[in-house]
Amino acid sequence: MTRAAGLERLATFLDGAGADYAAARNTDRGPEKSPTTSALSPYLRRRLLTEAEVVEAALAAFGAEGAEKFVTEVFWRTYFKGHLETHPEAWTGYRAEVETQRRRLEAEPGLRRTYEAAVEGCTGIDGFDDWARELVATGWLHNHARMWFASIWIFTLRLPWPLGADFFLSHLLDGDPASNTLSWRWVAGLHTRGKHYVARADNIRRYTEGRFDPAGLDEYPDALEEERPPREERLSPVDPAPTEEVALLLHLDDLHPESLPLDGATVRRVGGLIAHAPGASEQVRAADEAAMADGLARAVAHFGCEVAQNIGPGWTEGLPVVAAWAPVGPSAEALPEGCLRVRRTWDEAAWPLSTRGFFKLRSAIPRLLAEG
Repeated sequence: MTRAAGLERLATFLDGAGADYAAARNTDRGPEKSPTTSALSPYLRRRLLTEAEVVEAALAAFGAEGAEKFVTEVFWRTYFKGHLETHPEAWTGYRAEVETQRRRLEAEPGLRRTYEAAVEGCTGIDGFDDWARELVATGWLHNHARMWFASIWIFTLRLPWPLGADFFLSHLLDGDPASNTLSWRWVAGLHTRGKHYVARADNIRRYTEGRFDPAGLDEYPDALEEERPPREERLSPVDPAPTEEVALLLHLDDLHPESLPLDGATVRRVGGLIAHAPGASEQVRAADEAAMADGLARAVAHFGCEVAQNIGPGWTEGLPVVAAWAPVGPSAEALPEGCLRVRRTWDEAAWPLSTRGFFKLRSAIPRLLAEG
């Protein structure tokens, strides 16, 4: 998991599936065939690649019209981050509910059996079982398969959505607190209240090109409800930009230190903070550690600074600590007190437009791109 691998993946996408992205992106041809999506999300999730550079590359390759669908999907990731940043209760409530539902698994044998069959791929539901096994084996699922899986989990198997979201976050190589949490909420009908996503056998049959034809799905369920949706909170202001010698702390939400808006600061030391997703699999942990090692190596080369072998007491040697803004999730929770946080122009422009539905941000995409 390196920036070089991400750039190679980007080049492959631009030379191949990118040209047919809008028409083919919903088709899941299985792990043995080339993806119909960009497969850039593991790199974007850690910002080994930035949203700005992949959008710029797509626009250069396909033009505004040809790249429109892909650019919109990149902005969906930004929207989810901005929405969770202004609705942090969606994250904290989800994590608390995971613990509640785990206690139910211990107390309710029937629920536990259904859950274990689901995560082991032993439900007997065509497609669903294959996706469960594929996720654990590869750390990846096609986006359409993720939607089908979540819908079947919630509405056919009647399993608690937080446990499904937790299963995904533990195994996905691109497991992102915002995209994962809010996508599961959207499927359930909680993100856009009353608007849920229902997996239908004919849709699965069509977009898997006949590979799967599940029977027994509940295709007419009601959306889930909650007593009170997460409250909107004001977007936290950025810290004053540093103008002195600093120690730069990298984290898993932003591993492109070369493009951080550090203004007049001089980076003298760099350290790495790894806060894995809760319950992260060994595959995810290995990807996180490889990505961090790559980010640290590039930071040392770019800034000509020293790297701290650990970030225990005294690693900064008295320098103030600065870090890229960590959106809601494990990295933000692990940042040391007093750390200065800088926010990228991309986020600063888009997150205030992400407090409600996606339309407000989507309609602003042309202006945001024009403003750079």
